[in-house]
Amino acid sequence: MDSGANSAIPLLGEDDLFAESVLHASVPPELLNLPQLDVLYDDVRATLWTFMRPENRPSFTRAMLDDFEAWQRLIGANFGEDKIPLRYLVLGSRADDVFCYGGDLKLFQQLIRERDRAGLVEYGHRCCAILDRNIRTLDIPMLTIGLVQGAALGGGFEALLSFDTIIAEKQSTFGLPEIMFGLYPGMGAHALLSRKLGSALADRIITSNETYTAEDMYDLGIVHVLAEPGEGVRAVQDYIRKTERRHSGMVGARRATKHVWNLDVSELYRITELWADTALQLSEQDLKIMSRLVAAQGRVAERIAAA
Repeated sequence: MDSGANSAIPLLGEDDLFAESVLHASVPPELLNLPQLDVLYDDVRATLWTFMRPENRPSFTRAMLDDFEAWQRLIGANFGEDKIPLRYLVLGSRADDVFCYGGDLKLFQQLIRERDRAGLVEYGHRCCAILDRNIRTLDIPMLTIGLVQGAALGGGFEALLSFDTIIAEKQSTFGLPEIMFGLYPGMGAHALLSRKLGSALADRIITSNETYTAEDMYDLGIVHVLAEPGEGVRAVQDYIRKTERRHSGMVGARRATKHVWNLDVSELYRITELWADTALQLSEQDLKIMSRLVAAQGRVAERIAAA
């Protein structure tokens, strides 16, 4: 099994855990063989560990979205009550020092230049549907955990906001850089940050183009647990052990919070449609600034591939 570039990522006893996952008769082999997602099942803790393993840029390419859609479909069909037990779902990344850079900026540039609004909306709606299913925990009484061991920017940050708990190593960073090239995050940031922090603070984060530390996000209540560098996996394991006896209460509390949010996927879709309209108004200068970020993502991808 390819464990990726980040030597701090592997679980304790991961080789044995992978072998047990393969041998677990009920775990569908398709789930363990997704091209860009490493999936491991811990039978003792009823935990499904998943790590993004991008083939090139550490962002949500269409191929990565394909894998996430298959991942959610297979989990929903095979895990839960009266199926394979699942109490915790964890998502991290194999990319060295990166959780995710978010949307596929190279694709966005292409669609904008082609004036392809339908393509932009289709991409955004796919992201929103994945986000919505994660918010609803696939209708399984489980807790979702986002594990951050590096940069979570743009859509990577937005994706994390859909998790019940965020555990971040202290060197991790968070930000929404879209405003620097005349756009805004269109797949969940407004809806979720406004509900978590209030609209004024959400607007400040969305329009500031500032980079926030894990400690900043912890102080705001977005990050729930801070871990020392290299200790993120252990921190997740500790969190799972500490919450096992109050699991049902935690699940109920998270469900109650989301009920109060009153967030329907149609709201996410509409924000994405507004985002697509805004994207089509970008100037060539805006696209050049976007190109700099695309180049930066490419350099990271080359470093990952060479590792």
